[in-house]
Amino acid sequence: MSPGVCTATMKLLCLSVLYKGETKANLLKAAYELSSFGFFQKSSIQEFMTFTCGLIVERSAFGTRASVSEKEYMCHMHIRDDGLSAVVIADSEYPQRICFSLLDKVLDEFSRQVDDRQWPTGTPETIRFTVLEEYLKNYQNPREADALTRVQAEVDETKIILHRTMESLLDRGEKLDDLVQKSEELGQTSKAFYKTARKQNRCCKMM
Repeated sequence: MSPGVCTATMKLLCLSVLYKGETKANLLKAAYELSSFGFFQKSSIQEFMTFTCGLIVERSAFGTRASVSEKEYMCHMHIRDDGLSAVVIADSEYPQRICFSLLDKVLDEFSRQVDDRQWPTGTPETIRFTVLEEYLKNYQNPREADALTRVQAEVDETKIILHRTMESLLDRGEKLDDLVQKSEELGQTSKAFYKTARKQNRCCKMM
């Protein structure tokens, strides 16, 4: 995900809740686990994760459950018909079934705690939903997390769409590099980080 960084397997890096509007995804809440990254990289890595989650939700259809594979990382998403969405970014070794059980649990609890009138315009600062970081922490170890999900119905993996790369979500002729440079969510430092690392072919590998 970033130059010169080694991450341990079986790890969750980001868990976010968004609202999918007609043209744009609105971030409502997010939690991150960035201890495996260097101090000076964490800010840019977090911005890229936020950017990636938003892009995935924006470019996917309502009622979609999908996984996007990018190098050694996986972005798992569940977009409900009502637009409420959740994305978890994990390493490729983390079990898909547990990720989708986590997403379902987060979406159910969020919809119970947060009025749907807040979803289109809410922000991470205004939305009161305090358990996201706890979920991210409790599900770090998939063996322990599996015990939390056994009581839930099995996820029907045949209904999960697998995309091999981020580029597979883009419209024909679109380039990820252009979307990064045009993004209002990414600061100039993160864009410069992306551009430099891209030239070295060692960029944040999710991108």
